[in-house]
Amino acid sequence: METDTLIVGGGLAGLSLASLLQAAGRDYQLVEARTRLGGRIKTELFENGYFDMGPAWFWPGQPRIAALVSELGLSRFDQHAAGDLMFEDPTGEVQRGRGYASMQGSYRLVGGLQAMVNAVAGQIPENRLATGTEVTRLERKQDGIAATFADGRDIDAKKVVLALPPRIAGKTISFGGDLSESTLHAMSQIPTWMAGQAKALAVYDTAFWRDDGLSGDAMSRRGPMVEIHDASPANGGPYALFGFIGLPAHARQDQKMLKSPIISQLGRLFGPAATKPRALYLKDWAHDRFSATELDQAPVYAHPQYGLPPALSGLWDNRLHFGSTEIANGFGGYLEGALEAAELTAQTLLNDTR
Repeated sequence: METDTLIVGGGLAGLSLASLLQAAGRDYQLVEARTRLGGRIKTELFENGYFDMGPAWFWPGQPRIAALVSELGLSRFDQHAAGDLMFEDPTGEVQRGRGYASMQGSYRLVGGLQAMVNAVAGQIPENRLATGTEVTRLERKQDGIAATFADGRDIDAKKVVLALPPRIAGKTISFGGDLSESTLHAMSQIPTWMAGQAKALAVYDTAFWRDDGLSGDAMSRRGPMVEIHDASPANGGPYALFGFIGLPAHARQDQKMLKSPIISQLGRLFGPAATKPRALYLKDWAHDRFSATELDQAPVYAHPQYGLPPALSGLWDNRLHFGSTEIANGFGGYLEGALEAAELTAQTLLNDTR
């Protein structure tokens, strides 16, 4: 099998790049190791509610995602922030009205971010998409790159775009032995955005916290969740609260053990009704091998300085490219950065006439 461009990774960056190549009439194939599209975007469906377990927000001042939402006919809504905030000190004492709504002014998407993934994927012919297809080896050839899949199949491509985090590429793919040590080192030094995070989400029939004059926002010094927000849909139920789990990755491997303290904490902050969720979802990205490596187990305390380092440009006679959100200069790490990376990579590919 042959293709002009092989895109490795079916998250927002890879899908957006594929849609741009499709619009330009170019030949390409996109492969995704997971059995689903979306990458770090993962939306759970409970009855009529869509709940994002990966990224959930985007913001004003991000032009690409605003344009894409409009182009795809999707709808955004404001993150709920009305009402008092809750604060929990290290002893578990709860104070009402302390702090600020840190996500006020951010946007969420009706139908969850999976609605965007589905809409972008809908622009790509089915025969150009393959899920459950993991690339395990890339080897430079005289006129291109040979890619080998985990099941032993292979494909020849003139160019390859790694639309997955550089650390994941360096961990899961072998490169035929002729990438320099400086290149491999540079790949390992780019933190994978969100990789160390774990989220818990509790679903309820009513937004009882709103009835009590609470916003659903809470900060905690006790945990296990350190930051909590209202995760309810734009209109109607079911409703939800979600939180970021503050325990280090090695201390949260047993998800069953986490559920009881999570529910107890929700009860302390929001009252007895919070201890009886209809459903409780947990997603630990640090233990997802397609999202995190051992280097990502350590917490990231500030937003990394992203962008494409010189050691990752011009590889294999400009045939091997990186195209995940981590290589975006302006909005690296964000959804906007995934679109930025796709845009920049598409420009490079479309200007290459080989």
